[in-house]
Amino acid sequence: MTSEVTVRVPGKINLQLSVGPLQRDGYHELATVFQSVSLFDEITVSEIDKGIEITTDSKSNIPLDKENLAYKAAEIMKKKFDIETGLAIKIKKEIPIAGGMAGGSADAGGTIVAIDSLFSLGLKRDEMERIGSELGADIPFTIAGGTAIGTGRGDQIAPVLSRGSYNWVLALSSSGLSTPSVYKECDRLREGLDISKPFVSDSLLQALSHGDAKALGKALTNDLQPAACSLKPALRLILDVGLDYGALGGIVSGSGPTVAFLAEHEDHALDLVVALTSSGVVGNVIRVAGPVPGARVITGA
Repeated sequence: MTSEVTVRVPGKINLQLSVGPLQRDGYHELATVFQSVSLFDEITVSEIDKGIEITTDSKSNIPLDKENLAYKAAEIMKKKFDIETGLAIKIKKEIPIAGGMAGGSADAGGTIVAIDSLFSLGLKRDEMERIGSELGADIPFTIAGGTAIGTGRGDQIAPVLSRGSYNWVLALSSSGLSTPSVYKECDRLREGLDISKPFVSDSLLQALSHGDAKALGKALTNDLQPAACSLKPALRLILDVGLDYGALGGIVSGSGPTVAFLAEHEDHALDLVVALTSSGVVGNVIRVAGPVPGARVITGA
C-alpha cells in the first residue's frame, strides 16, 4: 500500500439539461448530457492517526468540515470498508466553486477513487459510481467522465457515442450561484405551465455521434438557463457577446453561472478568448477541450 494517492478529476459541462416538474419529494427528474472537460481538481489522500482532515490551496474558499462532499465521501468509504485509520485529504482546485461544473462533486468522486487505490480495495468503476450516487447526483459522472447521458436525478449514467474532440471557451464568474436557489427560481418562472417529462434531444445525440460541432452548437439547451439569468442578469449579456463574436453555441452550464461557448476549432477558441476578454463583460475566460476521462490516479498507483 502506498503512503498517499493523488487523483486528477475533471469538471463537467451540461450540453443539455432537461428538467421535469417539481415532485413531491422536492426533487426534479432530469435528463441531461454531460461532457467532462480539461479543467481539473487534484485530490491527494493519505493516512493519519484518526479523523478526517481537509486542507486546500489558499485560493479556494471551500468548507473544510462535514459540509464538504469530499469529507462525506471519506466518511462513507471508511464506514463501508472498515477503514480504521484517519484520512487527510488535500484539495487543489481549478474547477470553479458553485459554478455549475460539479466542482464539489468532482472532489468527492476523486476522494472515492483515491481511497480505493490507497487501500487496494479493488473496486470496479461502476461500484465507485454507485457509492458516489449515495452522496450526490453529479458524482457518478465525475468518476466516469467522457460524454454520457444522466437520468433520474442525473445520477444514472449511460455512455454516449461521441466522435472527436470539442473546443470550449468558459466564461467564469467571480461569484457562484446556489443550485437550490436556481431550481427554486426555475419552479417560480414555470409556475402554472404544463411541464413535460424530461428527454434527451435526438439532434444533440446525432451531432455528437457525427462529431459535428456546428450541429452541436445549435442543439445546446438548458432548462435552468432562464432561472440562472434571472438571478444573475449579467449572464444574458455574456451569452449575447459570445454569440456575437462567432461562437457556434453558448449555454449556461448546469445551474451556472459558468457560461460555455463552443468553438469551431482550436484557433477559433483562441480568437474567442481574446474577444471575450477584451469585451469587458467577463473577467476570467479560459479554453478547455472535451471529452476527457473521469477521475484517474496520477501518483501513488
